[in-house]
Amino acid sequence: MQISFFSAIKLLTFSLFFFSLLIVGTTSMNAVSAVEITPIQIGKPAPDFTLSDQKSQSQTLSKMKGQWVVLYFYPRDETPGCTAEACSFRDNIVAIKSKNTVVWGVSVDNNQSHAEFAKNHQLPFTLLADPDGKIAKQYGSLRNLLVFKIAKRHSFIIDPKGKIAKIYRNVNPKAHVAEIIKDLQVLQDKKG
Repeated sequence: MQISFFSAIKLLTFSLFFFSLLIVGTTSMNAVSAVEITPIQIGKPAPDFTLSDQKSQSQTLSKMKGQWVVLYFYPRDETPGCTAEACSFRDNIVAIKSKNTVVWGVSVDNNQSHAEFAKNHQLPFTLLADPDGKIAKQYGSLRNLLVFKIAKRHSFIIDPKGKIAKIYRNVNPKAHVAEIIKDLQVLQDKKG
């Protein structure tokens, strides 16, 4: 009978120890994540980067100066919300391009996944691979789920001078592109 009592005490002690590690670890990770996010602000320069696209070609943000850029982060290729958002960009690309604007989609998927996604849905814009999530993190758009990372559904409009003109943190994938087109018009009228 004493053996089962001691076994129960050991199990309880181990459970409490494990639970305390879980709580401390989660709290620590949240604190670190909040500190590491670079604040992105309207009117400030957009963090520059170079990433590989769906054709395995390097694309550098600073080389886009002189035109508007819609930089949108999305969780995963071929998921329902991400596909709806990408297809909405595709369906409205003429209106977007008429505003001297390019679209760049970014996720943690690799180039091959992006190539298949672009082919499957005839996407006429650039998809950038950020497999380690470094750029998503710079833009405050990385969700670290311990086992894997995904980009959050955030978007940014970057003006021709390379500055953040608009930030979207709460994106509805079906209505977002219409909102971007409207905001591009307003922003360009102000700069006009």
